[in-house]
Amino acid sequence: MFHGSMVALVTPMNSDGSVDLKALEALIGFHLENGTDAIVSMGTTGESATFSHEEHRDIIKRTVEIVAGKIPVIAGTGSNSTSEALTLTEAAMHDGADAALLVTPYYNKPTQEGLYQHHKLIAEKVPLPQLLYNVPGRTACDMLPETVERLSEFSNIVAIKEATGDLDRGRDIMQRCGERLDVISGDDATAMELILLGAKGDISVTANVAPRAMHEMCAAALAGDRENASKLNEPLLDLHRDLFVEANPIPVKFAMYKMGYGDNALRLPMTPLSKQYEPQLIAAMKKAGVL
Repeated sequence: MFHGSMVALVTPMNSDGSVDLKALEALIGFHLENGTDAIVSMGTTGESATFSHEEHRDIIKRTVEIVAGKIPVIAGTGSNSTSEALTLTEAAMHDGADAALLVTPYYNKPTQEGLYQHHKLIAEKVPLPQLLYNVPGRTACDMLPETVERLSEFSNIVAIKEATGDLDRGRDIMQRCGERLDVISGDDATAMELILLGAKGDISVTANVAPRAMHEMCAAALAGDRENASKLNEPLLDLHRDLFVEANPIPVKFAMYKMGYGDNALRLPMTPLSKQYEPQLIAAMKKAGVL
């Protein structure tokens, strides 16, 4: 259902922290012109944790309106409160999103049974297609393959964004779930290899900066063309690394500022990229041919 290069979209901001709607519209246009296969709005990279519910909903609605059905819009609707995640997922469905991305409940450290019940409730109450999102490095909560397998029985739980970077983990989930559930990479550095193993694409930070290259690399990997995929991926390797020299989305917001999409502005507690990393990231952007 969802495949290829799916950008984890940044939220352009003005220097006062307000959303730069003009830059958002231009940024979405940039992705539509450069082959991005889907847009993830209000995920981690979009700084969703710093937005009110009203702002969160407004950004998703605006994104859906600008995209106008040209490619899928996946709304980030996860929370460490099941009732809050349910409310956000219902709102995303009402506002026209094509799917919801639900991160594992962070901080609380639920059991595997708690994870199952959390996603079960939302899947049963909201018919919108849903993607699980496992990123234990951020959440301190790891959804194990056996729990993913249990959740794959729900017809509207269609995929998992696996961001551990563990290729064996991805392979295990594919073997367990078969065609019931797609695996999507959430780790740019290992995305090509996971797609060649059978994953359906990559929810990508790098795609913010190099959308055409990421689209072409994912397409080659989906076609099983390792040689071409590797050739396309090689200029992006430094970006895959250097977009994480500080916590995401700090580096990618700097990169988008250098490309003309919004100010180099984030909402506290996130702060702009440290000066010491700027030359390194600029060099990676030049290697990728985006500067």
